[in-house]
Amino acid sequence: MASIVLTDAFVSINAVDYSDHVKQVTLNFSAELQDSTAMGNTSRARKGGLKDWSMDIDFFNDWAAAQIDVNLFPLVGVQTAIKARSSKTAAISATNPEYRGNGIIDSYPPLSDAVGTMATTKVTIKGSDGVALTRNTT
Repeated sequence: MASIVLTDAFVSINAVDYSDHVKQVTLNFSAELQDSTAMGNTSRARKGGLKDWSMDIDFFNDWAAAQIDVNLFPLVGVQTAIKARSSKTAAISATNPEYRGNGIIDSYPPLSDAVGTMATTKVTIKGSDGVALTRNTT
């Protein structure tokens, strides 16, 4: 498998493409591990439980019309659709899967920067509808 330098990631929230404002994106997919250790076991035993996902996105903030602040501020606490993939320009495929889910923005700090630095904001989105993140290749 070839390694890539990530330069063209795609991030969509509520059907709006924010790719040109994304500095960093982290998509987490996990399962709660349940302890199934019983008498007679000599080591811990575990089973995969409920699945969960979250997405952390570092944006270069923008207060212009139809940009980061005006669109994301009202979405805090509201379920919304997300999509993400490693390449915006390459077709969705087995080597460029698109991850999709419905999530809730649980935090959005509109201001969090020091003097002389780029205005950035970090948004956290957590899975919200009881359906696991999907991985689409078509």
